[in-house]
Amino acid sequence: MSHTHRVEESPVSDESTPSTITSPELRIVPNHDDSRYELWDGGQYIGFLGVEVLPDGTVDLQHTIISEAFGRRGYARTLVTRVLDEYRERGTRVRATCSYVQDFMDRFPSYRDLLATTPDPRAES
Repeated sequence: MSHTHRVEESPVSDESTPSTITSPELRIVPNHDDSRYELWDGGQYIGFLGVEVLPDGTVDLQHTIISEAFGRRGYARTLVTRVLDEYRERGTRVRATCSYVQDFMDRFPSYRDLLATTPDPRAES
């Protein structure tokens, strides 16, 4: 089954808001057992964003993996955007261990306010 997707472009030219894929069947599913958010399009698994909740409640965004068949189409950006938007609504701070998320934050500075400013509680003293 083939799905037609539309990439919703940001109306802002400075790229302060990322463009994302819009599809009625595209959904993000929290998988707490595997510490990740999964991206699905209908019954098709697309990829995931691995996370770790740290002792202070900060969430470490560790790795973004998109199935090779879906690469370079905007799925990673859509996944990261939606997860970060959810964390913003909750007031959750994040750490960006994942290089994709680090690059995303550089490209879309409007998300930098979500970055934790406290030392990583896992760091040794």
